[in-house]
Amino acid sequence: MDAASGWCEGCLRTLDEIAAWSTMPDDERRSVLERLAERRVVWQQRPPAAPR
Repeated sequence: MDAASGWCEGCLRTLDEIAAWSTMPDDERRSVLERLAERRVVWQQRPPAAPR
């Protein structure tokens, strides 16, 4: 999980979205998926992470 955004670094969903996914109604899943496209743009524009 990315500490700054709260998004999973792999799928870009939040912990709440990941936890609820299996019981989430289809319309809510579609809404999350639509937001992922916007998040992907933000994610790609973020500054590079500092080496660990």
